[in-house]
Amino acid sequence: MLERTDRAGLDLRPASLVEALRERTRDLHVRAERSGIIADILTGRCTRESYARLLRSLLPVYQALERQLTMCARSSAVAPIVFRELERAEAIAADLHHFPPGQEETSPAVERYVTAIIAASKGDGSRLIAHAYARYLGDLSGGQILSRLLARSLDLPPEALTFYAFPAIFDVVAFKSGYRAAIDRAGDESEDFDAVVEEGALAFELNIELSLALQADVAQSGS
Repeated sequence: MLERTDRAGLDLRPASLVEALRERTRDLHVRAERSGIIADILTGRCTRESYARLLRSLLPVYQALERQLTMCARSSAVAPIVFRELERAEAIAADLHHFPPGQEETSPAVERYVTAIIAASKGDGSRLIAHAYARYLGDLSGGQILSRLLARSLDLPPEALTFYAFPAIFDVVAFKSGYRAAIDRAGDESEDFDAVVEEGALAFELNIELSLALQADVAQSGS
């Protein structure tokens, strides 16, 4: 629980959901950047095959997230964060056409991630806010760094990196600011603020687990 009080008994919990999510996931965010296949990308150790496996792992995650967001879009706690221009599943599927065909990634880590997203849609669906925060703001921020690194280290053309391209968003900085405000509005409508914050931690943990599992699988297969 993030709710804390000072000596006078005043609530010190961050008033903003974005602030609360950022505080709760700060250390996890650092771990995510230093773990697994993401660390391999950042240090130039990623191969085309391992990156294709990352895309195949993330595809069912985004499909689940976008399906659940659409299903819960009438909820006042979800409606503010539903933007079709953020959806990534179609872009990931398109990028995969630029790599040799491979088997669908159905590892336990992927399955746990998808199951958690589906579970997050229960009730008013507000725990989906945390998954949107973790994935989409990450794509708009760190994802842009990954795109440049992948283009250079793997010699990938722009058409193979549309996962990180947002052609319908003309000002990414302004959009991110507006999306953070939308998350805060959604948080105001949530039935359980603290549950959303804890779901944010879970979202990062699941992402780390997937990244580590993929790195281990790639090492074992020699890809």
